[in-house]
Amino acid sequence: MDRAEQDVPKRSGPVDVLVVGDTVEALTNIEQLGDDRFHFCPNLPDAVAWAGRERFAVIYVVMSDLDGQSKSKLAALRRVSVGSRVVLLAQVHEEASARKMIRSVGDASRPADDYLICPVDAGDLLGPVRAGQEAAPTGFSSLLARRDDRIRQLEKLATEDDLTGLKNRRYVREFLKQIIAKSATESRPVTLLFFDIDHFKHYNDQYGYAVGDNVLKQAATMMRRCCRSHDITGRIGGDEFAFIFWDGPDSPEKPAGDKAEVVASDRRLTETDHPTAAIFMAERFRKEISSAELSFLGPEGKGMLTISGGLASYPKDGSTVDELFRQADKALREAKKSGKNRIYLVGKQ
Repeated sequence: MDRAEQDVPKRSGPVDVLVVGDTVEALTNIEQLGDDRFHFCPNLPDAVAWAGRERFAVIYVVMSDLDGQSKSKLAALRRVSVGSRVVLLAQVHEEASARKMIRSVGDASRPADDYLICPVDAGDLLGPVRAGQEAAPTGFSSLLARRDDRIRQLEKLATEDDLTGLKNRRYVREFLKQIIAKSATESRPVTLLFFDIDHFKHYNDQYGYAVGDNVLKQAATMMRRCCRSHDITGRIGGDEFAFIFWDGPDSPEKPAGDKAEVVASDRRLTETDHPTAAIFMAERFRKEISSAELSFLGPEGKGMLTISGGLASYPKDGSTVDELFRQADKALREAKKSGKNRIYLVGKQ
């Protein structure tokens, strides 16, 4: 018998829920989890041993505790816990990785069934357990799945802009905060792009607010098309938007295409102080949106829409969320004053 199995507690009664990993940042109000159907395990190897001996309706795994071998370890957990629902507890900067894990083809090869964004209120995990005390394992698992769906719907309302479907200001700030902290230890480049739509008031005044809303939605669609799947796209407010470009898991050095030229004026050299992938995507987006054909504006719609933006990179331009927001906004205002339809970089005058 190996060490992990020796450390696994022996239980005679049914066990329904297992939480794997450090819950300090994953769960709030954890004191509510006094129910005897909740159990905690410090790591995946011990969880695999435990799940091989007991049946669980759902297993929650804290993603922050996973390492480079996470997929193989989760696969081992899946093999020994047939019928259990595996749910990842992910920080906002881990959402791209969590999505990738649950999108694997086929239930058997998928490391996890779903994910929740942390922090999760422990009471949300506890309610279905109490409601399902006498339920059969399959019925209880279904109850938990429905609960997870409800939590995801609430998360969507709290983190997404309802008009465009992009992330909202609150999410953008929280993501940037977390990825800055991660970059401080892993030296990951992070770049923030702020932009707004040139002459946006004109669309509302001349065509009406419905058309103005359509312009915002078209801009959001093009934003998603011009960045990588793990980059963050958000609407900050009104006609102001943001990209967060960062080197996520398995991200290429830069997207396919020719190197873009960015209006640098007398600012610092772009190749030295801003990641080239971020510069490329920012300029590609500016060019694509300026050549878009907006049929709902009639014959004059083609080439009518332009944007002005400002880029700020961590750590050169700031080491906090507020500093990067302020610097990117400053560069955006300078781009507007200089004639619009351009992207400016933060740097010495």
